Amino acid sequence: MNRHLLLGLLLPFTLLAGCGKAADNSDSAAKDAGPAVAVVNGKNVSKSEFDLYVENVERQSKRQVADAEKSTLLDQFISMRLAAEAAQKDGIDKDRKVQDQLALARLNVLVDSGLQKWLEKNPVTDAELRPEYDEQVAQMPKEYHARHILVDDQAKAEALTKQLKGGADFAKLAEKNSKDPSGKNGGDLGWFTLETMVKPFSDAVAALQPGQMTDAPVQSQFGWHIIKLEESRGTSAPPFEEVKDRVKMLVQRKKLQTYLEDLRKNAQIEKKI
Repeated sequence: MNRHLLLGLLLPFTLLAGCGKAADNSDSAAKDAGPAVAVVNGKNVSKSEFDLYVENVERQSKRQVADAEKSTLLDQFISMRLAAEAAQKDGIDKDRKVQDQLALARLNVLVDSGLQKWLEKNPVTDAELRPEYDEQVAQMPKEYHARHILVDDQAKAEALTKQLKGGADFAKLAEKNSKDPSGKNGGDLGWFTLETMVKPFSDAVAALQPGQMTDAPVQSQFGWHIIKLEESRGTSAPPFEEVKDRVKMLVQRKKLQTYLEDLRKNAQIEKKI
């Protein structure tokens, strides 16, 4: 899973946290961090910390950093460390807003790492993917193929409706009377979903069966519509294998949402605002 799906602000916060991080000179911490890639004012710059900086640069630039570029990046990172030390000497880290920013950076890193670890312990199984895919397919909107005649006057719309009920050809009347650009094509609107139409129009279409026409003209902000539904169909769904990765992301998000909801249920929360 892309880590940035969890927290979109992680990258800048991680960079800031790396700049302001105080060096831990304990033997165990030094061993875990790996060898030093530089020493700045007597403090080691660990390989693990620099590698994280390189990783963030790669993620931000969406390209792999060549080995030849790493020396330049190390110079940049050293400059960042020096700037952070200078800021601390000036007492900037005592500023309330700066402290809040550092606390938020730490929070984001902990949340991202914690959720990632939780997902590793609770991975999405193949058995969870197919039901999610079927659910998404079931929720896909229907498509409708309809014709309409659009006029400005209600009386004219009613007169045309009467002609159509008497057996007049819908396409010919649309071509002759409709002010909509579709009139030249016999009022044919092609395939569409209800969400793409204004509500009075979509409500009228949804109430029709294929082959039926509206019993009375329908008013919208565009004028008066006479609508005939030609046919309807379910939206064509992409093959499961083609969207499997996207389905997995949906399942992961739902699992994370459930996990976070459970944390809230078991927590004591008192909101002050």
